[in-house]
Amino acid sequence: MTTVIADARRASTRAASSGNLSRTPPAASRYPQSRLLHIVAPSLKVPDAAAASVFGAVRSRGPVARDVIAQLTQLSIATVNRQVTALLDAGVLRERADLAVSGAIGRPRVPVEVNHEPYLTLGIHIGARATSIVAADLFGRTLDVVETPTPSGPQGAALAALASSARRYLSRWHRRRPLWVGVAAGGVVDSATGYLDHPRLGWADAPVGPVLAEALGLPVSVASHVDAMAGAELLLGGPRRAPEAVGAPARTSLYVYARETVGYALSIGGRVHSPASGPGTIAGLPARSELLGGSGQLESTVSDEAVLNAARRLRIIPAEGPSSTLSAVLRAARQGNGQAVELLADRARVLGEAVALLRDLLNPDDLVLGGQAFTEYPEGLPVVEDAVTRRSVLGHRDIRLTVFGNRVQEASAGIVSLGGLYADPIGAMRRAQTRRSAAV
Repeated sequence: MTTVIADARRASTRAASSGNLSRTPPAASRYPQSRLLHIVAPSLKVPDAAAASVFGAVRSRGPVARDVIAQLTQLSIATVNRQVTALLDAGVLRERADLAVSGAIGRPRVPVEVNHEPYLTLGIHIGARATSIVAADLFGRTLDVVETPTPSGPQGAALAALASSARRYLSRWHRRRPLWVGVAAGGVVDSATGYLDHPRLGWADAPVGPVLAEALGLPVSVASHVDAMAGAELLLGGPRRAPEAVGAPARTSLYVYARETVGYALSIGGRVHSPASGPGTIAGLPARSELLGGSGQLESTVSDEAVLNAARRLRIIPAEGPSSTLSAVLRAARQGNGQAVELLADRARVLGEAVALLRDLLNPDDLVLGGQAFTEYPEGLPVVEDAVTRRSVLGHRDIRLTVFGNRVQEASAGIVSLGGLYADPIGAMRRAQTRRSAAV
């Protein structure tokens, strides 16, 4: 493993030194090790292949008969029958003969549903301070989640600790077979190879995907965490929109995130836009707050750390100790501490002005806010909305909070682990079985 990763790192360094990723050879030829270790680019889009459409219809409406699936997917009954048979053989669907219509003749009238009990996927959200490890079922529902401090220290030791934690966590699941690992992280992700640059953690060209694939014996996908959050909103956030008419403009959705870091993602026509060179950044957008301080840039002004530092300076909370937390600041505001209320309102104002700038620049059809800077203090949302209205030069547009609330980090990791299965359920099951067999 050490030789493989070292070779891949040298190849990555040569590629990065060219300064133009789009002109380098395809990832598979630059990093043959990534193919060996089963690194798979995440699929953060509404799937449209036949098998994926059938699986999606069963997930959303099952138990369901084949003729109803044909109506939902607009596929022919012959195509639906073929895909259902293949999905049954792959093990992701099962028949429910006990629910067949009385007097109906023939197997096509037997409803099918997702065969979710035997399987799980593993999601890992690597945050600046905390890492969440999530087990999800095939519906995208969280089965269990644990949170630990993000490993610190030298990069190699931190990755080894992360892999060890994930391996121990999986060992607890004796009755479910793990299929896939999804990682959501800040920084710049090379989704083709699973490598990550994360300046806040001191990681450069970190082989996150290869290390986890080697340690867990499973396919691994790695995505930018804000892209993943937008993907969760798109694929797990509720009823899907009706398919867009041919020739109609693609709908766009802007997702803005704020907590310890800030970021944004744009979905266009049912697909999260993920540039090959990594996501853009809004950390350096201009921002000004006398209460919060900061360097005049957005992230340093509205981050959790900035709020804590300001609260300590204003003596809302002690300078140190167990009461010197963001939860204590929120509690003080809800108990009527005027300085705490003013501090959090100013954070909401600065965030609203940044959202207005992005909204005017990109003019999305939908605008979604996520991250604990919004969801842990919903009392600040009217201030955000007012700042957007005052600062924006465009007409009014509704703003909504993420449907995942404070669970957005676990949802983002979960959808990265499930995206490949949703896009190609038959191929994903085959890949998971191949990888598992090779690791035994």
